[in-house]
Amino acid sequence: MTTGPTNSLLDVAGLRVGHASASASGALSGSTVVLADPELLASAAGGGMVAGVDVRGGGPGTRETDLLDPRNVVERVHAVCLTGGSAFGLGAADGVMAGLHARGIGLPTGGPGDVVPLVPAAVIFDLGRGGTFAAHPDATTGAAALEAALADAPGGRVEIGCVGAGRGAKAGGFKGGIGTASAVCPDGSSVAALVVCNSLGEVVAPDGTFHAADVLLREDGGPVRAPSATDLEASREAATRVPPQPVGMPGLATTIGVVATDATLTKAQCAKLAGVGHDGLGIAIRPAHTMLDGDTLFGLSTTQRPAPDLLAFHELLTRASLVVARAVVRAVLAAESTTTPMGTWRSYREAFPSAFEDGA
Repeated sequence: MTTGPTNSLLDVAGLRVGHASASASGALSGSTVVLADPELLASAAGGGMVAGVDVRGGGPGTRETDLLDPRNVVERVHAVCLTGGSAFGLGAADGVMAGLHARGIGLPTGGPGDVVPLVPAAVIFDLGRGGTFAAHPDATTGAAALEAALADAPGGRVEIGCVGAGRGAKAGGFKGGIGTASAVCPDGSSVAALVVCNSLGEVVAPDGTFHAADVLLREDGGPVRAPSATDLEASREAATRVPPQPVGMPGLATTIGVVATDATLTKAQCAKLAGVGHDGLGIAIRPAHTMLDGDTLFGLSTTQRPAPDLLAFHELLTRASLVVARAVVRAVLAAESTTTPMGTWRSYREAFPSAFEDGA
């Protein structure tokens, strides 16, 4: 498999990404905005991206997902907001909407400036991980993430790890975060994913390797060998001090993200793209889609390349599941150990230095 130039969501022509941290005292959370380029926002009827969605977790927190049903009228959205803060965090999308509206970006509904920005959103559960349960992203956080996306220059890179919506994420017993990965299809179109990995299930197998180890590429920065027995024993002992995951309440984890392509797809095809992306969660996270997760993926098309025929669409979908799995692992690899009044979440790199060629 060949990656795009940045091995990130930005390899899909027409997309920008911005992160912002929640400013409330005691918050370990934030928001991430995936935005259509200004050129896309100014094109077509209301501009933006063709979008679909697939919700698989038993405890989702979402906004405007019914809009994306192929049976419903609107074809395009202007941004997607991924955020922490559980249901409280859905308010971050208000800030994204306000910022777009102020720029005259949205679905035309009347005279000049009478536009409604369409911003689907999904949340992870990270409440309390910074020390204050009620500290969460809000409209200010969403607006800051939008500004960061607008300032993102084409050809840049996506910051990954403990940023934006991934600040307070955890992946099983390890620190989670944001990851991204891309692939180029045989017809030249690109497909890429950006994932906020905050899973109840484990990304790391009992032997210290990744469940998705067999799909990783050198460009993903993955480990080249299983950790030493010494590292494994130390990790098992440290696991006894990891803050416990409450069990018995829905939605206390959740992995969310987007899978995008520059090929021209319909809403129904975008929904299929999102659905196949969930296969990547099944590859990388065990178990995925539990009743305690709200796993949600959005499928996006920037329509910058021609519509694929059936074979080309099959090739695109095949790569979609793999870029999601790779993005999950990259999130864990990029995450840093984090300590708050609620405890310490270890990073994979800190736990298993022997898994890397350079020992670091």
